[in-house]
Amino acid sequence: MDSTEERENPRESAAIELLQRSLEQGRDWPVALLEAMASWTVPSEVHEGRYYDYFIGGEAFDWLVLAERLGSTVAGAIPDDEWEDLLFEGRFPDRFDETEFKDLVGVEKYRGYLNFFYGVAVEEALQMATELEVRKRHLSNGNQYQGDFSDEVFNRIYRKSLEDLLQVFREELEPSNGTSMTLTESKEFTYWLFRYRLRVSDKAKVASDTRKGLEQMRSVISTARVSDDGFVSTLLGR
Repeated sequence: MDSTEERENPRESAAIELLQRSLEQGRDWPVALLEAMASWTVPSEVHEGRYYDYFIGGEAFDWLVLAERLGSTVAGAIPDDEWEDLLFEGRFPDRFDETEFKDLVGVEKYRGYLNFFYGVAVEEALQMATELEVRKRHLSNGNQYQGDFSDEVFNRIYRKSLEDLLQVFREELEPSNGTSMTLTESKEFTYWLFRYRLRVSDKAKVASDTRKGLEQMRSVISTARVSDDGFVSTLLGR
């Protein structure tokens, strides 16, 4: 990419300066971070050689990626254990009232967050739940050795094989030509699958599949023993 793409944008600087100033004034870091997110307007950027895409598909707000980017500018100002809980588990400290999240990030970014939650996180959970169902059925039929159930899983959810879906995705969005995907491209593909599923499925199946994805997320949260005051748990109504 052109080196000019890595020049600091005044809009980025304003959000970073807001975060730094808020922390210096003693504002609790979750509040300061979310207020800085609210003022951030750059949808994607290259920073220190890394590409950051904050709005997958132009709609789904990948807030933890932006949190990572902003947090890198205030190293040492946030307790390490609390920061790791946020980046790896999506959890704020117990003292933070997570019902304030929407007001702090603003309506537009909160809508984008919900797009990401349902379009990426829940969609991945739906794929996981469906794969578990397929594996269980094969095992009950005595088939213990088939390792890849991708086509059956994707046909169940999207009515096409994984290969066919990837071909359509690449024709529509023209991501990199490589056979492997970056993490960002994988999220883009998952969000594209979510929108594709909404197009090809009737309302009853969309609702049923979404419930299945949410139930799988609850199961994962329960297994990982994430506390009920975790942000994902809050969204799940726990």
